[in-house]
Amino acid sequence: MEDYEGLGTSFVVHYYNLFDNERPSLKSLYQPTSLLTFEGQKFQGVEEISNKINSLPFNQCRHSISTIDTQPSSINGGIIVFVSGSLQLAGEEHQLRFS
Repeated sequence: MEDYEGLGTSFVVHYYNLFDNERPSLKSLYQPTSLLTFEGQKFQGVEEISNKINSLPFNQCRHSISTIDTQPSSINGGIIVFVSGSLQLAGEEHQLRFS
């Protein structure tokens, strides 16, 4: 995997663009084995993750990415991506940090 950094960055840009503009479309990026941990709760599989993401109590937001750290994974040629940044909710003055 020569360009895992470029691939990881492209994925992050695509993911957060969908999250901010077409949240239901995120469903296509998950697999049955995907796992989302959100504030200590675990959601596994396409439907559970999609339901959680689409049930968040805000409709509009904008992500600002601060860092994207990527590294190759030894599992099926995958990539591990760690993202940090801030999230601005519509109508809110202060940004929220996320990772």
